[in-house]
Amino acid sequence: MTTTVIIMVDGFDPEYLDACPAPNLRELAKGGFITEGRAMMPTVTNVNNVSLVTASYPETHGITTNYWSNRQTGQEVYMESGEFIQAETMFQRATEQGARSLLVTAKDKLRRLLGDGATLTVSSEQPPDWVVTGVGQAPPIYSLEVNQWVINAGEYILGQESYDLVYLTTTDYAMHTYAPEQAESARHIAMLDRAVGSLVEKVPDIQLLITADHGMSAKNRMIDLPEELSKHGIRADAVPIIKDRYTVHHSNLGGCIYVYLDAGDVDRALEVLRGIDGVDEALPREDAAQKFRLMAARMGDIMVLGAPDVVFGDPREVTMPETLRSHGSLHEERVPIIGYGGSFEGFEFKENMDLGRYVFERVLS
Repeated sequence: MTTTVIIMVDGFDPEYLDACPAPNLRELAKGGFITEGRAMMPTVTNVNNVSLVTASYPETHGITTNYWSNRQTGQEVYMESGEFIQAETMFQRATEQGARSLLVTAKDKLRRLLGDGATLTVSSEQPPDWVVTGVGQAPPIYSLEVNQWVINAGEYILGQESYDLVYLTTTDYAMHTYAPEQAESARHIAMLDRAVGSLVEKVPDIQLLITADHGMSAKNRMIDLPEELSKHGIRADAVPIIKDRYTVHHSNLGGCIYVYLDAGDVDRALEVLRGIDGVDEALPREDAAQKFRLMAARMGDIMVLGAPDVVFGDPREVTMPETLRSHGSLHEERVPIIGYGGSFEGFEFKENMDLGRYVFERVLS
């Protein structure tokens, strides 16, 4: 029986693959393929994981951010529940077809967001006792070792029970903290590489696909957009797209943000925003939705994208770390895609979402 395994390595910028030793990944690529693709915009975790597991764009599945300000209700919520997803997931499709599916995550938020329909869901933050007995206690979420644990847990579970479809997704603490050329990055990638190598060795008839949800960039400038707009008499709120409960990673500072205007002068606000040094692009909601295939009802009035070194935030709420690596903008759009052991001929992998499309079209068709 073929077991299809997808590994989503959070924050796995292609630069890490270039800079760090990864002999197993390179050997798998020789026997299969390796290419570079694009992530979904905004380049944040929830948007990209949901795009992959639904094989659809945010305009269809509805996850446009990690953190949503719902204008109709006035509530701000973390988008970390399956109730927000408006498209069928691969786990739900597998269950409909009588197939067994496994989800193992580092972050428990992704277990809650993605897990509807999966036969078994496990997170490193709340692992079941029998998995801890087999794999060992999960390392802290803010550690290099936790991602190795996720893959090892997937391998262990597959050694106990059979699954047709497996989705393993890690956390990007290591990439937020260390640049590709740092020794800690080499150690982290080496751990991942060993875990993947062991997984392929131990799981017979595996077809494996690996990608990332986004890349990662060094940031050294923070821009307070509501403050800049207020200088021109425009009242606004800026809601971080990257915001989640793992603030040690990124301090809720990312390179893309939604601006909500108190009054409707979008054109004047756009003129101001486009004149700010460090703003690459400012798009009204409908234009941004069309360009990036987003669900307009779940966005702000304006979507603002930063320059490579820029994040958006309020200095009264957060102090920018001396060394910050983050994502969210178009500058973190590049992701690697590796395939091994499958019938990939004639199938184009141009976006990370295409891994999900492969599952729907070739595995669960």
